[in-house]
Amino acid sequence: MSLSFFADLSLLTVAQIIAIDVLLGGDNAVVIALACRQLPEELRNRGIFWGVFGAIGLRVLMVFFALSLLALPFLKIIGSLLLLWIGIKLLIPQDEDAHEVSASTHLLGAIRTIIVADAVMSLDNVVAVAGAADGHLGLVALGILVSVPIIVWGSRLVLMLMDKLPLVVQLGAALLGWIAGDMWMDDEAVSHHTVNWPLWSTYASSAAGAALVLLGGRLLALRSRAASP
Repeated sequence: MSLSFFADLSLLTVAQIIAIDVLLGGDNAVVIALACRQLPEELRNRGIFWGVFGAIGLRVLMVFFALSLLALPFLKIIGSLLLLWIGIKLLIPQDEDAHEVSASTHLLGAIRTIIVADAVMSLDNVVAVAGAADGHLGLVALGILVSVPIIVWGSRLVLMLMDKLPLVVQLGAALLGWIAGDMWMDDEAVSHHTVNWPLWSTYASSAAGAALVLLGGRLLALRSRAASP
């Protein structure tokens, strides 16, 4: 690992990536469990290990392409809008029966299911992590390597914490809004204007993004509860 990586190391960025992965990765842990549930007992750990190993590699690759795409004009603005929606969606009550994952009775089938399902379900995760990483793929890899074991082996604790302390989810959603509020200002299409804005404008935009997510999530959650029987 080069010295330049350590020079660029931002503990705050890594912490944000880990927080995003853990917050958005609870469903992925459920998928892993469902995919391996019909494997023989002696193969389950191997299925989980190789499935997670493949999912990590594919996710880093997806983030690499996302980082490359975000260098194009207007895509960071689009990414910011996606992040705002992802944050709002976190605050809307979810359907408990949303997971329909076919379990395989053989190892390769379970591994394939984990990798494919993780890739499909991690699109929101990839956008959020790419926004937080600010171009540093090394930080992305480090954050994912730390967070995935937490998701897989600590998923019950994480999910219980979210159930017991709704503030954790609120803070996570606000973090996504904060990143979105900062992300659009670095877009190639507008950065030649925003670079001359005062420093406080960056914090104001980030705070506005966080507030928008919390307000939008609360309004949609109230509407969802009112519509449910």
